[in-house]
Amino acid sequence: MSMEPDLVPSGLARVIDELPLVDHHVHGATTRDLPRRAFEEMIGESDRPVPEWMTRFDSQLGHAILRHCAPVLGLAPHCTPEEYLARRARLGTGEVNRLLLTACGAGHLLVETGYRGDELLGPAGMAEAGGAPADEVVRLETVAEHVAAAGCEAGAFAGRFAEALWERTRTARGLKTVVAYRYGLDFDPEPPSAAEVTEAAGRWLAGGGGRLGDPVLLRHLIWAGLERGLPLQFHIGYGDPDIDLRRSDPLLLRGLIERAEPTGVPLMLLHCYPYHRHAGLLAEAYPNVYFDVGLAVTHTGVRSAALVAESLEVAPFAKVLFSSDAWGPAELHFLGTLLWRRAMARVLGGFVAEGEWSAAQAVRVATMTGVDNARRVYDLGPGT
Repeated sequence: MSMEPDLVPSGLARVIDELPLVDHHVHGATTRDLPRRAFEEMIGESDRPVPEWMTRFDSQLGHAILRHCAPVLGLAPHCTPEEYLARRARLGTGEVNRLLLTACGAGHLLVETGYRGDELLGPAGMAEAGGAPADEVVRLETVAEHVAAAGCEAGAFAGRFAEALWERTRTARGLKTVVAYRYGLDFDPEPPSAAEVTEAAGRWLAGGGGRLGDPVLLRHLIWAGLERGLPLQFHIGYGDPDIDLRRSDPLLLRGLIERAEPTGVPLMLLHCYPYHRHAGLLAEAYPNVYFDVGLAVTHTGVRSAALVAESLEVAPFAKVLFSSDAWGPAELHFLGTLLWRRAMARVLGGFVAEGEWSAAQAVRVATMTGVDNARRVYDLGPGT
C-alpha cells in the first residue's frame, strides 16, 4: 500500500506503512460469497435494507473501497461498483480474503467471536488467511447465553457462568461486553448481591433465556469479567440502530471506572465516535482506561485523518490503541489498517513539518499506538 510520501516528511510514511499493527479488536472475515445486496448491507451500520434509490457505495466507505481495495483485487482505482463486485465474484471469497487480509500488514489479531461467529473465520482461519498470529477475545454476554441454553437453575447461574467463563478463556487474551447495546452505560456501577443475581436469573431463565438484557445480570457479568482479570473491552458510541447512542457516552462509566481501578484490569473503550474526545479525557484521568477510534476510521474514509487527530489531543499516547472492528467483508479489515496508517502519517507528518515534533517522536508515537501499547496491555510479548 502507498502512503503518498509527498504529503508527509520523507521516511515517516514508510515507517508507518511497515508497522506490524496489532488489531486489538477485530471480527472474522465472512466465509460466504456476497451478492450485491448482502455486500452493501455489510458495509453500513444500519440494520435496515438499503433503499432502492441509493447505494452504499455513495459514502465515504464506499468510495474508499473503490479507491483502495480495487487495486488489491487487480482493478483500476475508482472503478464502478459493478466492475468491483464482478471482479470480487470472479475471484471468490477465499481469494478476496487472502488478498485483502495479507495486504493489511498486521502483526497480531485479537478476534472477537461473539457475534454471528459461525458465519465468519475464527482466530485460526484469520491467522491462516492473513498470515498473522490471532488470539480470541470472548464476549461475556455470549458465554452467559450459552449457559442458559444448556439448561441451568437460577440459583446455580452465577457458579455455572463463572465456570464457563474460565473454561472459555483459558487461551483468550481479552473479554468484551456489549452492555451499551443491551441496556446502556448508565447502569448501577456496584456489583449486584448474590440474591439479586439469583432473582434476576430466575426472571431471565423463566422467559426462556435468549438475548441477555437484564441490567442486574449484565452488571454481574462485568464484575465477573473484572475478577477474571483479562483486559475488558466496552463497545462505546457508534454502532447499528440497536444501540441508544445517548446512553453510550463513556462518561457514564465513570462510577464503574473508579470502582474497578483497584483491580488493575485495563478497561478498553472501543470505537468511541462521536464520543472519542470524552474517551480521551477518561484515558487521561484514569490509569486503567484505554481507547481507540476503530470502526469510525473506516466509515469516515478520507475524513479519517481529522478523527485520528482528535484522538491524539489529550490522552497520553500510551493509552491510545489501534483497532479496525472489521466484521464480514475483508474490505473492512484492509481499510481499517490502510486508513489508520494514512491518517497517522498525515497527522504526525504535519506535526513534524510544522516543527512541533521531531521525526523520531512521530515514529515513537505511531509505534506505541499501532503496536506496543496493545502488546503490553494484552501481554502479547515483543513480537517479531
